[in-house]
Amino acid sequence: MSRKIVVIGGGAAGMMAAVSAAEQGASVTLLEPNERLGKKLNITGKGRCNLTNNTGAGELMANIPRNGKFLYSSFSRFNAQDTMAFFENLGVPLKTERGNRVFPASDRAFDVSAALERRLKKLGVRVLRERAKTLEIEDGAVRGVSGERGRYPAEAVILATGGVSYPATGSTGEGHRMAAEAGHTVTPLQGSLVPLRDFGMGKSLQGLSLRNVGLTAFEDSKKIYTDFGELVFTHFGLSGPLILSASAHMRRFGERAYHLEIDLKPALDETALDRRLLSDFEKYSNQDFCNALNDLLPRKLIPEIVRASGIGPRQKVRDVTREQRRGLLQVLKRFPVLIAGPCPVEDAIVTSGGVKVQEVNPTTLESKLVKGLYFSGEILDADAYTGGFNLQIAWSTGRAAGIAAAERE
Repeated sequence: MSRKIVVIGGGAAGMMAAVSAAEQGASVTLLEPNERLGKKLNITGKGRCNLTNNTGAGELMANIPRNGKFLYSSFSRFNAQDTMAFFENLGVPLKTERGNRVFPASDRAFDVSAALERRLKKLGVRVLRERAKTLEIEDGAVRGVSGERGRYPAEAVILATGGVSYPATGSTGEGHRMAAEAGHTVTPLQGSLVPLRDFGMGKSLQGLSLRNVGLTAFEDSKKIYTDFGELVFTHFGLSGPLILSASAHMRRFGERAYHLEIDLKPALDETALDRRLLSDFEKYSNQDFCNALNDLLPRKLIPEIVRASGIGPRQKVRDVTREQRRGLLQVLKRFPVLIAGPCPVEDAIVTSGGVKVQEVNPTTLESKLVKGLYFSGEILDADAYTGGFNLQIAWSTGRAAGIAAAERE
């Protein structure tokens, strides 16, 4: 007789867990209150779905700042190449872009979720639009799930409800509540890959997008992150790929001070940039300093650079001293932005924190406290940088939990 398994949560990890368990011959019921499965999956990567990163295990681990070692077993048995083969076998052609980011060739996240739904249907997984309420636990073992409309007996339950980011997609923290009620420790939940608030600068620069800039983030005076790419100023502060990645390193707000330095001209070293400044200053020698940077910088950024340089906006360019020019050079290579804090966790791409991994078997993803209870995906206290790594965590842990739950004697 096939083993009865209930999967709670129809996101990336939940669908992968349900597919994996059903492929082992289990009788699987998937509970998901949303009308569509994969609601959050469908908006990832701006609707394109960066579903993994085409790299090796070492690089995967290097991109997980929190509890990466816990995921080693899951990654070793279902890695990025396995993920790519899995989806291509489901009829989703893939492509690899800059930074080894993997997308469906169609640039449509719906193709990924639709392929998983077709696989669930083919395997006979029962999908119910039902909200799980409580886990039924007797004598230290899970016996089933009580939902809003019914009771679902089970020999194993896989909690795959996600974190608390993007609550409109169904990530409301219900899984963490159920895990806590089962005796598990839930570490503090906060946003990772989240936009950042500054101390008001963003308002004057709102809407300004900077491409091909360098970014360095500091915790107090210690350099904690550096990269090259794109960012955007918003009414509250900053966002964009560089900012989201940097935010993953900023985990101690309230205890530490954070600031950013933006290299506005990373293609030019200081000597080359100084030559460029001298050339522009010669061209605009009879004009006010505030008009001398039009060829070098976006118009919206110039007033902030002038202010930060300490050079009077109406000072004639011909009167700018070598020392003043050196100060301007420093501002252009290290434009400072003080960070007030992260945006709310609801605005984050992923949740940092979750079910404490020391209470979970890293090989099977089974609870060490409750027999037959498994975890997969963002509900766990493990998160990664941007680039497809967080979805790879979902695929790998979903796969491991689904297979283990189906095979457990």
